[in-house]
Amino acid sequence: MTIIQALLLGVLYWLAVGNLPFVGLWSVQRPLVCGLIAGCILGDPVAGAVTGGTINLVYLGFISAGGSMPADMALAGILGTAYAITGGLSAETALALAVPIGILGTIVWYLRMTFDSVFVHMADGFIEQGKFDRIWIANVALPQVFAFVITVIPCTVAAYFGAAYIQSFIDMMSGPVLTVFQVIGGLMPALGIAITLQYIFKGEAIVFLFLGFVLAVYSGLGLLPLGVIALITAVVYVQLSAKSEAQAAAPAIEDDEEEF
Repeated sequence: MTIIQALLLGVLYWLAVGNLPFVGLWSVQRPLVCGLIAGCILGDPVAGAVTGGTINLVYLGFISAGGSMPADMALAGILGTAYAITGGLSAETALALAVPIGILGTIVWYLRMTFDSVFVHMADGFIEQGKFDRIWIANVALPQVFAFVITVIPCTVAAYFGAAYIQSFIDMMSGPVLTVFQVIGGLMPALGIAITLQYIFKGEAIVFLFLGFVLAVYSGLGLLPLGVIALITAVVYVQLSAKSEAQAAAPAIEDDEEEF
């Protein structure tokens, strides 16, 4: 891996967690997406997509509530994919390495959240002084500069130097230890799917789970037409739900108007 490639991986990590418009939690932060982009940077987009998709399975039920970050899936996806490509690892082995990397990545998140509170007080100072045209400095510019520094530098260093030693590390673990990592990596996607099923089995979504299972097994259709059917079903369901809620709310509004 060249230093330029490592630097690009660092920039990719910043784009994934920097809360920039149109990128972040639902796009680049997902291991499937950032793994694919990391694969393109390293010259093997197919391996990047496969490894990133495997890592993504662990984070299917990922929720970041109230500013908490249980794991940094972007760092796990980027470095896990990078180590898999440069070290010739299987997707399962890369997954076993990526999960603890994601846990370590929470340090970056909490460091950022802690220091960002300083910029909030700075914005309060601008408001008290009536300098409203300078609020963007504390609200946008300085937080992004700080986020760039604490994401690009660690990720670049970890990608560049980690890739140089990953092969010797794998050679050292060859045998039963590596087999254990592969088994653990093979079990982890089941954990992500199980967490997701906890949400699916609550409410009306369970009907669509079984409907999708029956269609996938017995219809003989490929993934693309099944995806189109699922999308159309979801759109129709959302539209009908919104219409039903509007009709249910209409009588209540009429009753309130009559009282007045």
